[in-house]
Amino acid sequence: MAYRPTPRTEARRAEVRDRIVRAALDLIRFGGYREASVAAVAEGAEVATGTVYRHFPSKAELFAEVFRVASQHEVDAVAEAMSGSGTALDRVARGVETFARRALRGPRLAWALLAEPVDPAVEAERLVFRQAYARVFSSALREGIADGSLPAQNPEFTAIALVGAIGEAVTRASDFDDEALVASLVRFCLRSITEENHVHHRAA
Repeated sequence: MAYRPTPRTEARRAEVRDRIVRAALDLIRFGGYREASVAAVAEGAEVATGTVYRHFPSKAELFAEVFRVASQHEVDAVAEAMSGSGTALDRVARGVETFARRALRGPRLAWALLAEPVDPAVEAERLVFRQAYARVFSSALREGIADGSLPAQNPEFTAIALVGAIGEAVTRASDFDDEALVASLVRFCLRSITEENHVHHRAA
């Protein structure tokens, strides 16, 4: 008779897997991917190195899972900030500020999620992460365009540009005071979605 895992063994397996992911995330949060060796992850999770490999056949697969968990948490925080009342402009401003402030509070994790050179498997997750952020912003943009509070524009393209600008600013603009960076970034993003007609006129 083939072995069938019981609910108890499945729960135990899920708990161990979760510990491994959390241990890897803690290491990445403070030292980036290079600090998260399999041995260090195993030590943090209080399991054997072989146990890590039973759950994740390669370090790339482990990092991809850690990336999915961490990035979803960040996307959810921005989505929640943008889900309240207010105009589309208000909601975009809250989303930009939340994205930026969370990145600035955890700069090493932000670098790992947004810019650190990574394995192709993790880079593929990074693209999914950016697309998820863009969908949150594009939803607010579409509503603003529909109610006339924002000028006509391609909301998907604008959202992608916003996510790129925010990510670049929070990981590269080290010469700025945090408050000045957040304020400047919010102003830049709001101008980019409200002054399209002026931009087109200048470009012409």
